[in-house]
Order: sequence, then C-alpha cells, then structure tokens
Amino acid sequence: MNSEIVPGALQSYVDKWLAVQPQQRIALAFVDPRKYPGHIALAALEQELLAAAYGIREPQVAATKLNWWAEELAGAPTSGGRHPLTQLLFDDDERAHAIAGELWLAPAVAALAQLEAGTASDFAAQLDAATALHGALARLETAWWYGAQANAERATQVATLGHLLHALLHLEQDAERDRLSLPMAQLARHGLSRAQLRVASPARQAAVQGQLADLLLAWRAAARLPGPLSVFRGLESRHGLLATVRAAGAADSLQALAREQASTGLRTTLQAWQAARAWRRAGN
Repeated sequence: MNSEIVPGALQSYVDKWLAVQPQQRIALAFVDPRKYPGHIALAALEQELLAAAYGIREPQVAATKLNWWAEELAGAPTSGGRHPLTQLLFDDDERAHAIAGELWLAPAVAALAQLEAGTASDFAAQLDAATALHGALARLETAWWYGAQANAERATQVATLGHLLHALLHLEQDAERDRLSLPMAQLARHGLSRAQLRVASPARQAAVQGQLADLLLAWRAAARLPGPLSVFRGLESRHGLLATVRAAGAADSLQALAREQASTGLRTTLQAWQAARAWRRAGN
C-alpha cells in the first residue's frame, strides 16, 4: 500500500496510530481510505486520546490536553471541529450527526476521570477500571461503523483487553508509575516489588504468565459476547488472542509478546481478511 493513506496533515496522525498498532496497516487493505476516510480518522483520533491519557506522565499536562479534546468534541457537532481529524469526521455529516453528542464527548471525559488512578487490586478491578475509557471509545466506534443502535458489548471487552495486553508490554518502563500493568494481587502472590519488575526473573515471569492466563480467559469469554466489531477492532481481537496464547506458553513471555504484537506477516493478513469479511456480512 502507498505510504500516504490520507492526504496532507492527517497523515501524521495516522502514522502515530500505525506506530502503536502496526498490524492495522494490513487492515487498511480492506478498508479503502478513499471510500472510508472517517473510519481511519476515528482510529487515529482514538490514538490521540489514548496517548494523552497514558503517554503523558505529568497529570496536569495530560489534563490540559484532554480538556482541549473535551471542548473540541463537545463543540464539533455544531462547529465541525478545529482539529484536522475532527473536521474530517464531521465532513461525513450524515454519519457524524447520527451519533449522539454524549458519545463523542464520553471518551475525553472518561480519560480525564482516570488520570490519577492507581494500581488495581486484582484483575477484575483492573478490567473494571479500564472499561470506562475503552468502553466509551468502543461505543463511539461501534456507532460510527454500524449505527447508533448497534450493540457495543463485545467491542467494549475487546478494546479493554487490548489495552491491558498492550500495557503489559511496558511493564519495565512503567515500573515507577502509580498505575502498574500487573495488579497488586499478582505482585503479592509472587513477592515482587516495583524495582523487581525492571529485571527478568522467575518471579516476574510467573506474575506475567498469571496475568496472561487471566487475559486469555477474558479473551475467550469476549468471543461469546454479542455485537459487531469494526475491522480494526476485529483484527485487534484475533491478533491479541493469538499473541496472548503464544506469550503465555513462552519461556520469556514479555519478549514473546513483543514479537507477536509487532507481527505483520501472512497470518495477520488472514486475520484482517476475516475481520473485513465479518464487517461485510454485517451489511457494509
């Protein structure tokens, strides 16, 4: 595929999204950017919000950026937006205005609410805490792809699990942050301190495998939930499930997870095709 997916200033935002989820470049072969530019813009917008929510270490700086996004998304239905991504989305007047204003605003509000959240006590609490933001994103995405009446239950779970899996990749770098990617129950079970998360050890491997086991059960349960997935979320679901299975059985689970997350070979193409086929069968 041509390296330019969307014209002009929008490309830099799409590139940031693809840098975090390189497998989605394969999915773009099945979602024509000329016909569905808003689908790509929405994915890039999601990445902008997630980068502000998780990527900025100073809560006040993150809050400033997220407050700007809250104002932007609250006003976009009337003004058409100021940001290039928002403008592109609201250029699709019929689709954008069919979505309630609160759905546009909800992700920014949820991101602000969780800025100073600490480490969850256990996996269930971790899943519950992450669902607020990622569920808001999933509901917006589902409404955009399938209409306001579409069920976003499955998309919510997939989005949340995808985040928790991605967060696990940054276990070492985030060892000193208030919110760890391993819940407190895993740390206590294996006698791990924050400092010990920076160094490979049998205890850290056991804790990571415990987290992957919980994720795997949740991935499999998500497959039984109702509701359609966007092509991008469908690929994330297939890719994430297989990455979790393979990492859980590896001698060094974090290294294996990093390899799997970066994989964009023939297997990823098949997964993207399957996700696109499900989208087409839903009538799109």
